[in-house]
Amino acid sequence: MNKDDIILAHKDFLFPAIFHYFREPLVISHGKDQFVWDADGKQYLDFFGGIVTVSVGHLNEQVTRKIHEQVDTLHHVSTVFATGPVAELAKRIAGVTPAGELTKSFFTNSGTEANETAILTARCYTGSTEIVALRHSYHGRTSLGMGITGQSSWRLGVPLQPGIVHAHSAYCYRCPFGLAYPSCDVRCARDVEELIRTTTSGRIAAFIAEPIQGVGGFITPPKEYFEIVAGIIRGHGGIFISDEVQTGWGRTGEKWFGIEHYGVVPDIITSAKGLANGFPIGLTVAKPAVADSLKGTTISTFGGNPVAATAALAVIDFIEQQDLRANTARTGAYLRQQLEELSRRHPLIGDLRGMGLLQAIELVKDRATKEPAPAETLAIMETAREHGLLIGRGGTYGNVLRCSPPMNIGTADVDEFIRVLDTAFTAVQSVGA
Repeated sequence: MNKDDIILAHKDFLFPAIFHYFREPLVISHGKDQFVWDADGKQYLDFFGGIVTVSVGHLNEQVTRKIHEQVDTLHHVSTVFATGPVAELAKRIAGVTPAGELTKSFFTNSGTEANETAILTARCYTGSTEIVALRHSYHGRTSLGMGITGQSSWRLGVPLQPGIVHAHSAYCYRCPFGLAYPSCDVRCARDVEELIRTTTSGRIAAFIAEPIQGVGGFITPPKEYFEIVAGIIRGHGGIFISDEVQTGWGRTGEKWFGIEHYGVVPDIITSAKGLANGFPIGLTVAKPAVADSLKGTTISTFGGNPVAATAALAVIDFIEQQDLRANTARTGAYLRQQLEELSRRHPLIGDLRGMGLLQAIELVKDRATKEPAPAETLAIMETAREHGLLIGRGGTYGNVLRCSPPMNIGTADVDEFIRVLDTAFTAVQSVGA
């Protein structure tokens, strides 16, 4: 198929709910390291990484070599048989979880399935069914995943489900209480107590949260937030599920998992995306007592696939060998510094936030009113594409640019990213002037 054939086939034979970022769908033909090429041969600097998934670069040679070796050995046997790649991966994951306390894994195919497994496990462990989630969150595309997601645009007609309540997010830039950190005393966290007392039975199964809310626009809570909330949740019989689908595997810098920056050890961690650098995998890893509560018989036909497990193990090895967690912290700090300089030149930028190589730029029409600027956000993405740069979008209002490049980029890549983004902001603002 040529480019036009591919675009037409997408239109004619795929669900229309599958959306594309650009006015004309971008047809990607191949990639290498931090770059991808379209069907016309144009090169792009990929600063979104396949929705926070390409963690160690497109076609990473070390990872690809391991995958090839496994492909030539065994493709699939399902979870009813034991395989070396799954056993090795589970053992390796147990060695890097916070405080080494989460040591039992269940593998699936996606972050959505990982979260479904986590909720089921929490309900079995506690004997309760009620779940506390966060507004502005995203936890998946199944019925339950959409039910705990805190954005109407991602529910696709799924109504709010009984037994699920949504607490205020620590969205400091748009504080729901009209307060400012730190004088707010982290009111959003303390409000969880009243939420449980007034909207639940008082005994809950779990609290699920992303340490940094990805689709919500990389909303980054204050350092005290999760310690306060975890205490409240456990006081009401619940456990803490940390959704690390986007924040795991060093993406936030220095640590393996985003929640480690907050000094809290969750009871369950879920992950996917960057764990296997693009191969389909989902992970639910829990403390032993929690995992052991999921009694009876279950399988995941493709979960723990030997090829995907091999890819994941190779990714973890590469991150550790190349010290990419440290590189993410250094390069992420440089990126943030350059973004702050960019914000001084462009009044469309209302807020910057994030950790490591998860950085967000929230666009507003006016800094005083903070009116969201979704049209301008799309225009900047289109202009950046024209200049060979790919960047993501998110936020409940569709006005947040999301940066999540592979973790093995360098400062030269950041400089090129800033150069193109500066050009895009200048072009868009001149049109609106």
